[in-house]
Amino acid sequence: MGCAPSIHISDSRVVYHSGKESDDSNSPHQTNTVLSQQSNSVPGLFLKSSNTSTYKVRANSSRKDRREQSQSMEVPSSRSSVKAAVTEVQFGPMRLHQDQLQVLLVFAKEDSQSNGFCCACEKAGFKSNIAKTPESVLESFLDKHHEIIIIDHRQSRCFDAEALCRSIRATKHSENSVIIAVVRRQSDRDETSIMPLISAGFTRRYVENPNVMACYNELIQLEYGEVRAQFKLRACNSLFTTLEKSQEAIEITNEDHKIQYVNPAFESTMGYQKDELYGKELIEVPINEKKSDFLDSVNSCIKTGKEWEGVYYAKNKNGDNIQQNVKIIPVFGHRGKIRHYVSISRPCSDNNKVEKQCERVQAESQTDIQSCRHKDRRKGSLDVRSTTSRGSDGSSQRRHSSMARIHSMTIEAPITKVINIINAAQENSPMPVAEALDRVLEILRTTELYSPQLGTKDEDPHTNDLVGGLMTDGLRRLSGNEYILSAKQVHPSSGHLISSLSLSDIPPRIAQAMENEEDWEFDIFELESATHKRPLVYLGLKMFARFGVCSFLNCSEVTLRSWLHIIESNYHSGNAYHNSTHSADVLHATAYFLCKERVKQSLDQIDEVAALIAATVHDVDHPGRTNSFLCNAGSELAILYNDTAVLESHHAALAFQLTTRDDKCNIFKNMERNEYRTLRQAIIDMVLATEMTKHFEHVNKFVNSINKPLAALEENGGSISDDESVKNILTSPENRILIKRMLIKCADISNPCRALEQCIEWAGRISEEYFAQTDEEKRQGLPVVMPVFDRNTCSIPKSQISFVDYFITDMFDAWDAFADLPNLMQHMDNNFKYWKSLDERQLKTLRPPPE
Repeated sequence: MGCAPSIHISDSRVVYHSGKESDDSNSPHQTNTVLSQQSNSVPGLFLKSSNTSTYKVRANSSRKDRREQSQSMEVPSSRSSVKAAVTEVQFGPMRLHQDQLQVLLVFAKEDSQSNGFCCACEKAGFKSNIAKTPESVLESFLDKHHEIIIIDHRQSRCFDAEALCRSIRATKHSENSVIIAVVRRQSDRDETSIMPLISAGFTRRYVENPNVMACYNELIQLEYGEVRAQFKLRACNSLFTTLEKSQEAIEITNEDHKIQYVNPAFESTMGYQKDELYGKELIEVPINEKKSDFLDSVNSCIKTGKEWEGVYYAKNKNGDNIQQNVKIIPVFGHRGKIRHYVSISRPCSDNNKVEKQCERVQAESQTDIQSCRHKDRRKGSLDVRSTTSRGSDGSSQRRHSSMARIHSMTIEAPITKVINIINAAQENSPMPVAEALDRVLEILRTTELYSPQLGTKDEDPHTNDLVGGLMTDGLRRLSGNEYILSAKQVHPSSGHLISSLSLSDIPPRIAQAMENEEDWEFDIFELESATHKRPLVYLGLKMFARFGVCSFLNCSEVTLRSWLHIIESNYHSGNAYHNSTHSADVLHATAYFLCKERVKQSLDQIDEVAALIAATVHDVDHPGRTNSFLCNAGSELAILYNDTAVLESHHAALAFQLTTRDDKCNIFKNMERNEYRTLRQAIIDMVLATEMTKHFEHVNKFVNSINKPLAALEENGGSISDDESVKNILTSPENRILIKRMLIKCADISNPCRALEQCIEWAGRISEEYFAQTDEEKRQGLPVVMPVFDRNTCSIPKSQISFVDYFITDMFDAWDAFADLPNLMQHMDNNFKYWKSLDERQLKTLRPPPE
């Protein structure tokens, strides 16, 4: 606050003042200042000092002008004559505070127009200054940085208004100022173009009108229009400062994916300069080796206004790969359309050795098989870190690709992201911190934190129904509809056992059908036909003998035969899919996987025996209906097991009930108690692992606890200490459990990896079983769990494509990277192409029509 000025009125009716004024009069520059405070001074007078003149209203005004002014001043105003010092403005999530507006009036001579704006400023509560010469204009503007500048364009003899505007625009702080040109009123015939004013830097023009209300309205429109827009633009400077200083790489593109902004962190990470990027489309910049695939995968998400977040590899200017955690955010603008995309990325690590090795391996692994493999089968797959693994060069290169796809799994649990962040943080951390993070990882990998946040994939009804039918326990239930198992359990005392036999007693046709049982190409349907739909006993005898199961259990072959008979008798031969042939098929796949070198390194004999027994009993007494059906129907089993893992719990419980009820088939009766409990727990765990609600949990745990640690060790060159570390990873109790779960899961749903004819047969059988369930749901008035499996409308090729794309691909990529299964992966690719070809021809059947 300054001292109150002394004021006196001269004979010429000029009011003089001296002393310090308020804040606005403290400027050392020669300017004329209009008082913002209301004054009771005599109308028609102006205040004047030697160098700085403070105009109140106007001198020598006519009676008509005074009457117009009096009338205009009497118009009620919703604004205070003195505007609040600070105004709040909402700018997106920002809350901005706008100070009192300052207006610079540039009039060489005082007239009714200048006085009109003076009064309008007072009425609007704006601070205003009057300057008469170009020099004082520039001095005043550089001192106060006025938001509004009004220049008299009518007096060309006193100064050149357009040249003055250019001079103001040449200063640093003028970009956010609004400059108005006051022009003479002209007839319609003499109207001229506004373009010279725009070119000079004027924001708009004001046709002369000294009426105070007209001037007031012009100022208010400016405040809520151009001035507020410029105020928000000034606030953007703070946002851009934040972007410029951010350690995360930030890239902004328009709706056509043309780059409009990158921050220094992006330049540093990718090696490009801004001028090399601006205006270019993303596909023109070799940032990602599969940029088009990447854009396709994220567009389906961000076009709906949702954020996309994931991990992918980018290639910098030098050609090095950089693994990044990326978030892409669509920004909506005019007409509610997406106008920009903001990409925020942070490198996961700076391991150049891994990156360069990854690039080499990816180039080498583009064989004919791989080139058409995931382009068709994996939508939106991202090119990420590949890793080395043991074995021959060919299998090693192929398994690099499998590990690369593991890092780009389309279903990623939140805990996986946490583990990736911790792994990245470990690299540059001191030893105590790194050891503590190791402990954190150990805890995370052994607790139930891996279930993903599932959503629909591509909004495909076939995928949605598969997920709903296989991964839920039936959330909708109808009372009064109870489903009873149609087939009665067959117990040892029921007398349904066929005569005992040994391997030497097997009929020649059956023995011939089992000649290649160690081969993946083994035909289970030929054995089914030879045994009259009783393949489990015969294949079980041969498989168990090969792995020495009787010797381990200390039981006779007769007991084993009786046990196999009772188990097979409790499979429902009337089921299209879940019958003893499926059990025998899973048993064969389990035995095949147990013979893989890395699996043998990991598991003990007790694990092998548990796996074979679990495969044999994993679907015993299956009713041919899903868990969701049983829960919706309020079946006895669903009530017994509280709607949780109903069938899997029943399979495991019944298997032990059937085994222990009669010593004649009790294969465990001679086992030591502790060993039996260990074996029993392993069998139960593996059977429960076949429940599909935990599918992604098991796959993610396997990848994070086994695949990735092994890959990291193998990349280090295979030293003796690394060999010991590999052994520790493979044989730790927790990881052995994960390996057994993954083994039986892959065996259970390995149909898409069988030879084409077997794959087609299995697809037909499972479809028929689902068709029968849909028919029964409709008959009983139950919720239809999988509506697409209507026998009159279902597309079997589409259902198989969805199943492979959603459940099979990621799981077998991980299992292949661990166990080395090139033949299975080739079958999967061939089968997928087969289903795709049928779907592209819009066929819904298992096979194309005969030519």
